[in-house]
Amino acid sequence: MTNTPLILEDFLNYMETIRGASPNTVKEYYYDLNTFFRYLKHRYKMVPSDTEFEEIEIHDIDLDLIKKINIQDLHAYVSYVDKVLKNGNNAKSRKVSSLRSFFKYLYSTLNLIEKNPADSLELPKANSRYPVYLTLDQAETLLDTILENPSEEYRKRDYAIIMLFLNCGLRLSELSSINISKIKNNETLTVIGKGNKERTIYLNEACQAAIKDYLSIRPKDAKDPDALFISKRKNRMSNRAIQHMVERYFKRMGLDTNIYSTHKLRHTAATLMYQHGNVDIRALQEILGHESVSTTQIYTHLDDERLRDAINSNPLAKRKK
Repeated sequence: MTNTPLILEDFLNYMETIRGASPNTVKEYYYDLNTFFRYLKHRYKMVPSDTEFEEIEIHDIDLDLIKKINIQDLHAYVSYVDKVLKNGNNAKSRKVSSLRSFFKYLYSTLNLIEKNPADSLELPKANSRYPVYLTLDQAETLLDTILENPSEEYRKRDYAIIMLFLNCGLRLSELSSINISKIKNNETLTVIGKGNKERTIYLNEACQAAIKDYLSIRPKDAKDPDALFISKRKNRMSNRAIQHMVERYFKRMGLDTNIYSTHKLRHTAATLMYQHGNVDIRALQEILGHESVSTTQIYTHLDDERLRDAINSNPLAKRKK
């Protein structure tokens, strides 16, 4: 963080130590506000016009500059990340939330600015599209594809990773941070989710078997002895390493990796539980670690066939006249 201005560093420390934000959330704030400050210097013509965006230095951002920021600057920034950076609504919403938190910190917590320019900054309208997920057949094919891996070590590791994604609906960061010490009697798993909140995941038979099978061949000389999933270099597998691994199997299946990602495996788990397990929406909320049930309700969508069956089940469906 050598390029990080002091005012941003103080904010990140505050969010992590005082507000209890998780390391992943703090990292998102860091990247989002880095992007904003670079854009700000570009907008205010503080750097040559031909400077590469990623090369813009922001260490000189200070309170005097921040006091000049107005709502027009924020709207222009959201437009920039939309049209130039091609961010989707979720990424734009996250960036807006980061701005709101930062300026609230300066205005309400520290009283360093006289007006909060993000006070009226609206979140981008959310997509109403249903989440992308694998069908049950596609999920089975993905698991079968992994079993074709000639390397026993990576086959068993990758199979356990995908099995946990598909059965437990874990976030990528939750899966990569799993510690062996947090697996109790091979029946439950404790993970740290959003907001640094801990929750217990109950492992079904398939997950128990996959983890046990992997642990039997897991490298004994891992650099992090408590990390469950180990990379080729004997380190804890990073988020990106897991993403690359999942993408390789998606490509072998012929799936478009611009559409399908590790997060789609979380969608898949939730959708399969809802469609095939008659899971109560509140139970699904607990499993996924959603703060609000409204977030979970995206999984209550029904496919066209089930809608058609519902209409045809009406006792008046076959009435002629």
